[in-house]
Amino acid sequence: MTASPLEELDVDVRAGLDALAGLVGDGETAILSGAGISTESGIPDYRGPTGLSRPATPMTFQEFTASGEARQRYWARSHVGWRMIARAQPNAGHRAVAQLQRHGVLSGIITQNVDGLHQGAGAREVIELHGSLDRVICLNCGAFSARDELETRLDEANPGWLAEARRTDVSAVKPDGDVDLDHAMIGRFRPVDCLVCGSGPLKPDVVFFGESVPAARVASCYQLVAGSRCLLVLGSSLTVASGFRFVRRAASLSIPIAIVNAGPTRGDSLADVRIDAPLGAVLTGLSAALA
Repeated sequence: MTASPLEELDVDVRAGLDALAGLVGDGETAILSGAGISTESGIPDYRGPTGLSRPATPMTFQEFTASGEARQRYWARSHVGWRMIARAQPNAGHRAVAQLQRHGVLSGIITQNVDGLHQGAGAREVIELHGSLDRVICLNCGAFSARDELETRLDEANPGWLAEARRTDVSAVKPDGDVDLDHAMIGRFRPVDCLVCGSGPLKPDVVFFGESVPAARVASCYQLVAGSRCLLVLGSSLTVASGFRFVRRAASLSIPIAIVNAGPTRGDSLADVRIDAPLGAVLTGLSAALA
């Protein structure tokens, strides 16, 4: 017989899982998820094991907005990488979180991810802290459009370009759907502008490095954490302040904190329960324990 995911976990991890079930089982748990929950879906992280093997330097908001050349480079690389993000499927960790929500033990879900996989697994009312790659916004008029619609327009504006780009030495896709391309391929790429105002540059509806998360969204996250009985961090190193601030807020309110992540995190000293193990197996076990 094939061993269950729980049987493959060591004794210390199973003990941590028992403690985690005790916290989450009391209900009203807020979840804060990061890139580590999506690595089992084939999407690399920034600072975990997959990220460290493939360092990434994301484009900043200031660079993107200041230069048409920078936007051409971004959209050329993202046009190739988007296919991998769009094809990614929710994994056991995402499905377990959705199941925990159906069990009624969650107060809400905050994700730092832009891949939409929590919703793909059936989770509802997810606060997307950093936005989502499947939406596009015009920097001139503020109109939103679907990413799939944009991809069709980019294909039409660049006939044959994508097929040629895929034949070049494309490196691994980064967490934000970016890939490395040579200068010649980027130079031949034609971005498109907003269809509503006719000239506005387009940007994915995500928070770039150097850009602020909308204040109302941050306030909603703080409110969720403050009204919860426990904060469960999943797959985040908490290196970036935009996520770590919610852990600090929970600690300041004496709200228990549990962290499940592969590798150390910035919040380890604040955690009441800390599990270093694959998220899919741990969360599947947690969901089963609370069913």
